[in-house]
Amino acid sequence: MGKDYIELDKFSKRLRIEILKMLKWRRYGHLGGSLSIVELLTVLYNKYMDIDPKKPHKEDRDYLVLSKGHAGPALYSTLALKGFFDREMLYTLNEIGTNLPSHPDRLKTPGVDATTGSLGQGTSLATGLGYALRMENSDKHVFLICGDGELNEGQTWEAFQFLAHNKLHEVVLFIDNNKMQLDGTTEDIMNPFDLKKKFEAFGFYTQEVDGSSLEEIDKAIEKAINNKQQASCIVLDTIKAQGFPYFYNRLDNHAPKFNDEIDKETDLIIEEFEKFIIENGGDEYVETK
Repeated sequence: MGKDYIELDKFSKRLRIEILKMLKWRRYGHLGGSLSIVELLTVLYNKYMDIDPKKPHKEDRDYLVLSKGHAGPALYSTLALKGFFDREMLYTLNEIGTNLPSHPDRLKTPGVDATTGSLGQGTSLATGLGYALRMENSDKHVFLICGDGELNEGQTWEAFQFLAHNKLHEVVLFIDNNKMQLDGTTEDIMNPFDLKKKFEAFGFYTQEVDGSSLEEIDKAIEKAINNKQQASCIVLDTIKAQGFPYFYNRLDNHAPKFNDEIDKETDLIIEEFEKFIIENGGDEYVETK
C-alpha cells in the first residue's frame, strides 16, 4: 500500500472510531449502514470533493447526497473530521434540539447538501442537482449514495432512468451493496439479482468494486468522472458493519442498542484502530471523549 493510501486508511480508521464512540455514547444508532460506506466517504472527501469547510454553501462546489439517510452518523463524523464543525457536536446526535438529527437535514448541519431519510427521495434530489449543474455548464459533480435495500423503492428506478437517458455524467451513483437491510438479507426480502447487469441494462457506465478497498474505489471514481458519454454507477461490494467483525451476519447490526457486551467489543476494535494509526505515524486528531 502506497503512502497516500496509508494516509487514507488512517483516516478511515479514525472515521470508524468517531462513529463508534458517538453511537456508544448515545447507546443506539445506525451502525451497520454507516460503517459500510466509510471507505467511500474517505476517498470522496479526501481526494475528489471540491468543498470548503469555512464556506459550506459556496456555489462552485461538489455535492454529496446521502440518499440512504440512516447512515447519517458516517456523514456527520466525516464532516467533523474535515472541519465543518467541532467534533464535540457528534455527541449531541439525536438529542432534542440537536443539529445532528437521526437523518441528515441541510438546514441544520454544516456541510449537508440534501435532506434525506425517506428512502428513494435522495435519488430524485441528486438528479435535479445534476441537471442544474449541466444547465450551468459546471464541471462539478453530485455524488449520490444509495443503499441496496433502498432499491426496493420504485422512485429510485425512475430517477436512474432519467439519469441514464440524459447521460447525466455530472452525477456519480454509488450503490452500497452490503446485502442486508432492516429486516434481513436483501436476497430474502426482495432479491436484487445482478446489480451490475441491471445498471448496464439501464444504460449506465457501470463498475463493480470491492467496497472495502480504498484503491479500487479511488480508481473507479477517477474512471467515472472522466467518462462524459454516460451516467456512471459504481456498485460497492461491502459488508454491513464493515470493519467491525463482531457485527458481521448479526440481524441486529442495522441499528443495535448498546449493552455491556457490545461496549466491550467496541472498545476492543477502537483500540485496534488506534494502534494502527499510532504505528503508522499518528494523525492530527486528538481524543474528545
